[in-house]
Amino acid sequence: MTAPSVLLVEDEPAQREVLAYNLQAEGYTVLQASNGEEALLLIQESKPDLVLLDWMMPLVSGLEVCRRLKMRPETRGIPIIMLSARSEEVDKVRGLETGADDYVIKPYSLVELMARLRAHLRRVRPTALGVRLEWQDISLDPETHRVVRGGASLKLGPTEFRLLATLIEKPGRVFSREQLLDRVWGRDIYVDSRTVDVHIGRLRKSLCAAGGDDPLRTVRGAGYALG
Repeated sequence: MTAPSVLLVEDEPAQREVLAYNLQAEGYTVLQASNGEEALLLIQESKPDLVLLDWMMPLVSGLEVCRRLKMRPETRGIPIIMLSARSEEVDKVRGLETGADDYVIKPYSLVELMARLRAHLRRVRPTALGVRLEWQDISLDPETHRVVRGGASLKLGPTEFRLLATLIEKPGRVFSREQLLDRVWGRDIYVDSRTVDVHIGRLRKSLCAAGGDDPLRTVRGAGYALG
């Protein structure tokens, strides 16, 4: 299972360096941008799991970056935590109304910021943070790497486990082969998209080993979904 990715958008090099160091120490994959234009390009290239976004930036403000991301269907679901020295209530309301999921006033406590970040990631990438998930008669525990269906323990290889972990986070959502390659194999590893089909076949076999219907759905031309 790939580590959650965080895009850090901050024009102050010293603050960006401190935040990046702490995020990496927590085990996150960190992408960095020093202005709004760079952030928008990075998000197009590699969709992060969460964005830490400074309000006051050159070229394109954090507020405008937030507005554009929340307007697009493909990026609307990415949590955005806005960082700002603007402490007035009217500014906080403006940030949240633009679409920010959270608003943190500078100077902030790193401990509190990390706790808020984990809370938002728990919503979008629960298994990556060790949260046990259940769907119908299937239970997946990322801490113990144990999968149970209908009371019976299943034997899954590491790739099949990561595949199921990705699918069970969003039951019903169709993941394309490219999205599964990113989540399961990682962005820096070249794997043919047909490899996804092979491992989906193995996962199907394991899930149905103790009986029960096939819970995986193939959507022709689109990808795969759980349920």
